[in-house]
Amino acid sequence: MSTYLTAPVPTKKLPGGIPYIIGNEAAERFSFYGMKGILVVFMTTYLSLLPGAGGNEPMSDTDAIANYHLFTTAVYFTPILGALLSDILLGKYLTIMILSIVYCIGHGALALMGLGEGIDPGWMLFLGLGLIAFGSGGIKPCVSAHVGDQFGASNGHLLSKVFGWFYFSINVGAFLSTLMTPWFLEWYGPHLAFGVPGVLMCIATFLFWCGRNKFVHVPAGGMKWFRETFSWQGISAILKLGVIYMFVAVFWALFDQTGSSWVLQAEDLDREWLGVTWLASQIQAVNPIMILIYIPLFTFVVYPLIDKVFKLTPIRKISIGLFVMVVGFAMVSFLQGAIDAGLRPSIGWQIAAYAILTASEVMVSITCLEFSYTQAPKTMKSVIMALFLISVSLGNLFTAGVNSVILVESNAQGAKVVATMIANPDEADAGDGPDVIAERAGYRHESIPGEGFAIAEAGIDGVLGSEDDIKLGFAPDGTMTGFVQGEADAILEGVDRIGAFWEENDRLPDTAEGTGIVEGLVDPWGGQIRYAIVTGRSFNITSDGPDRTWQSEYDIRAEVVVDSATVAEQRRNAAAAESSDPLAWAHPKTTWLERRKAEIAGTTLPEESSDEAAGPVEIDETPDFARSIRWDVGGANTLQGASYFWFFTYVMLGTAIIFVPVGWLYRPRTYLQEEGDAAAEAA
Repeated sequence: MSTYLTAPVPTKKLPGGIPYIIGNEAAERFSFYGMKGILVVFMTTYLSLLPGAGGNEPMSDTDAIANYHLFTTAVYFTPILGALLSDILLGKYLTIMILSIVYCIGHGALALMGLGEGIDPGWMLFLGLGLIAFGSGGIKPCVSAHVGDQFGASNGHLLSKVFGWFYFSINVGAFLSTLMTPWFLEWYGPHLAFGVPGVLMCIATFLFWCGRNKFVHVPAGGMKWFRETFSWQGISAILKLGVIYMFVAVFWALFDQTGSSWVLQAEDLDREWLGVTWLASQIQAVNPIMILIYIPLFTFVVYPLIDKVFKLTPIRKISIGLFVMVVGFAMVSFLQGAIDAGLRPSIGWQIAAYAILTASEVMVSITCLEFSYTQAPKTMKSVIMALFLISVSLGNLFTAGVNSVILVESNAQGAKVVATMIANPDEADAGDGPDVIAERAGYRHESIPGEGFAIAEAGIDGVLGSEDDIKLGFAPDGTMTGFVQGEADAILEGVDRIGAFWEENDRLPDTAEGTGIVEGLVDPWGGQIRYAIVTGRSFNITSDGPDRTWQSEYDIRAEVVVDSATVAEQRRNAAAAESSDPLAWAHPKTTWLERRKAEIAGTTLPEESSDEAAGPVEIDETPDFARSIRWDVGGANTLQGASYFWFFTYVMLGTAIIFVPVGWLYRPRTYLQEEGDAAAEAA
């Protein structure tokens, strides 16, 4: 017979297990947000450089955003599995303990990525993320429902306050981790950056185990769970809350982009703020610190003031929060428009958008978390919490779907994979020549003496060996260098013209200016080439390709990054170099990326002179234009720049408007756990 408490003790005091839950949540959230906060930057910049990586090119921004949101989708879908285990079979405590161990193993897989050439770090990444999604997602509804299980009618008035503390602990962990893990990644690389969150998850698991004798262990519902779930009361609760969750899902589709599209936007902003040059992934830390400020501010100031005007129900809080989200996303849409014009606005504008976004989060997320628990029948607490979390999953699935749809299929990707296999054959291919490797994959290999080799692929007629074949050129190491039949000659001339403009004006032309500069340049199929600025340091020049259709899978694309620094950028860099780094003693003088690239190139980084010996940084007033090009066939993003952010802004606005009459029609019903004596009588 169990010696654990199975029902709340009648008391007006705080339950004894709450400190363990709060400590566990802070450490677990550190592990989760620390790992999640660096994912997009890791996938786009670091993954391709790890030993064993299967390609020479980094993951595209659009692919990274889609993968990030697919992972988040899985994290918030698996709660239904944990809820079923908890409510039917194991109870919340055992479910949390078992899945926490799975969670720790997932962190271990991420920390071990790239330890040797024999294991593809991409596979390790997806294995680790899969285990984390199952572990983290599985415990989510159980932990939040476990908080509510500690309370009965006598101390139920403390529930709202404790859920505030619960959310407070989440954001303490998130704040610390989003400051620290990007720093670990920048200076010490992925092993430490992913390893530290893994250690924190082990600590979280230990803290939860320590509280086992203090917790109320509400038994699993068993057959009673089925009877209550499929009763009219259970079905009614699910259907009513399900309608609310569909609208909240759109909120999450926007909010969770703070870890993806907002991070990528921050890379193109001037991140000098409060005398510190911040890393792009660290900007997310303003959200949890604002939450810590906003929880008491809204609880004790904002909500009471609104209550004096009209009664502020949970549904009305959610409705207001949805409209507030529209304002926050509109702000980053305007900000992206400035970036699209070649400007480099201050990160302060994005931080202002975070302030608005966080207000929306307080009104929607915290309110919905508490509201979900109170609206769930007693044996369905974890399941209802899981349904709330599925709204997060659906929102992220929508965002991942949008990013998948807007990305045109790349016709060069297969050829690039084959080129990598030719340049770095594994044991299975070692006995085959490059011709055999290419033919087996449906391509044709041609050697180019002194330059590398070419991979020919079928053109629009789908027949390899015909006149419209496209030939992609590759360096001996498998890196794509361009095209070998003149497909890109006009594009290269366009790049040179843009470079001449850059040297003369110390900036890239905007899209209208650049279009005029490349006017008259025609591709081999008679089409005018196109120019579009992406950021102040990058632009695209494209040909419509042999099918003469813009943004198709046959576009010939040059994605150009300016490697030179403008005079203004040199001055900013000089000012940053002369400013003091309070953490200089704690990290090497070169970043992990610099060390890793030097290792791959077989070069040695130059010794850095001491601060005392270093003279003033020289500014080149007439810098030459230097650039690097990523070539592709197809692979365009059909919804990029400000139009991407405006799309989500308008979706949110429509959702907020439709929610108003739906919220007005909703009729709530509250359920709380029975206390000791009442629970015994009911049994």
